[in-house]
Amino acid sequence: MKKIITEMMSLANSCDCGIHHNQIPIETILVGNNVLGDAVAYLEKKSFKKAIIIADDQTFRAAGEELTKHLSTTKVGYSTCLLQPDENNDVVADEKSLVQALLETSQDTDVIIAVGSGTIHDIARFTSTKMKIPFISVPTAPSVDGFTSMGAPLIVRGMKKTFQMKAPIAVFADLIVLKNAPKKMIAAGFGDMLAKYTSLADWQFGHLVYGEPYCPLVATITREALNLCVEKVDKIAAADEEGIRILIEALIQTGLAMLLFGQSHPASGGEHHLSHYWEMEFLRQNRPLVLHGAKVGVAVALLAEVYEREFIPFLYILRKLDDTIKTIEDYSIVRNIKENIEEIKAVYAAIPKASQLRELIEKVEGEILPSQLGIDGNIVMRSLTEAHHLRDRFTALKFLNGVVKVNHHEEVR
Repeated sequence: MKKIITEMMSLANSCDCGIHHNQIPIETILVGNNVLGDAVAYLEKKSFKKAIIIADDQTFRAAGEELTKHLSTTKVGYSTCLLQPDENNDVVADEKSLVQALLETSQDTDVIIAVGSGTIHDIARFTSTKMKIPFISVPTAPSVDGFTSMGAPLIVRGMKKTFQMKAPIAVFADLIVLKNAPKKMIAAGFGDMLAKYTSLADWQFGHLVYGEPYCPLVATITREALNLCVEKVDKIAAADEEGIRILIEALIQTGLAMLLFGQSHPASGGEHHLSHYWEMEFLRQNRPLVLHGAKVGVAVALLAEVYEREFIPFLYILRKLDDTIKTIEDYSIVRNIKENIEEIKAVYAAIPKASQLRELIEKVEGEILPSQLGIDGNIVMRSLTEAHHLRDRFTALKFLNGVVKVNHHEEVR
């Protein structure tokens, strides 16, 4: 995938969107069979002296053990940090895990290797930034799009907040490891990709109506990755080498798009706000956590339903918008909606129906309803009216609650 970085930077240099495009600091992205040996060869090539592997018990068994076998044949010293789970047997990117990783990373460590999925990468990314040393990504499941991004969603005092840290300097995605990932994690990765339907729509809406920064190039890169996953859903569902390669490369490409833009707008809209709300509710209730991509996969279909039922009708009755004006900001929002109405209609009309999204998720054996994740109707209803406060972004969900103040009264399954 090294070629894609060169192509992205070339396109970014000629992009006329007017925003600053970040350089992509990732030197190597290798997706293939038996690439853990290549990861160690890369460490030697870079003349690293001391590495720390950050993993948990499961991800260490999945790839860490093999990695240490390769390391033991070199002069690269290494240690391991096996993150401790909480009372629900979940490894959480919270203060306890962050402190553990910092304490176990010695001062002479000059590189971190994140061996795991999203949470472990978030902890490694934080540690890397605070210790001022680079980190290398070794995904153990194609479950999230954050491997190559700068964002680290962390739980701080019970609240989930994304901090901009740093991207890895290299990614080594071993297809043998990824194919053996639990099916539920593959389904989660596919759910995280489907989320781009609503995140891309919300991003463009926020730009047109609220003046948020936007880049058509980054949007196109993200959409192409999404479209390929949908087109190849049957191969992803089969979890064979081709399907897993398609999924992990799409997740990596989406992460690169976020890295280029500098923020998570392309891949995180109202559906992610719902997911974050549900996660924090689980933490408050001290319940076992649910995979991020599983929550997002359920949330994207739910939000598509809400947007079709409650948001799109407003776009066809413009006079009703005038009734919502109470402040100067409301006036500006309504004016911008009217000026860009046809484009906004097209953006949200392009989101597949909830039934279509759920059918896609079912193909990869993922959950499709909040109740299947243990999220009851009361939590769902509260999230639909409160989750937009979690991020300072102007999504259609925020518009419904802030300007229109729709009552989400439909029965939630």
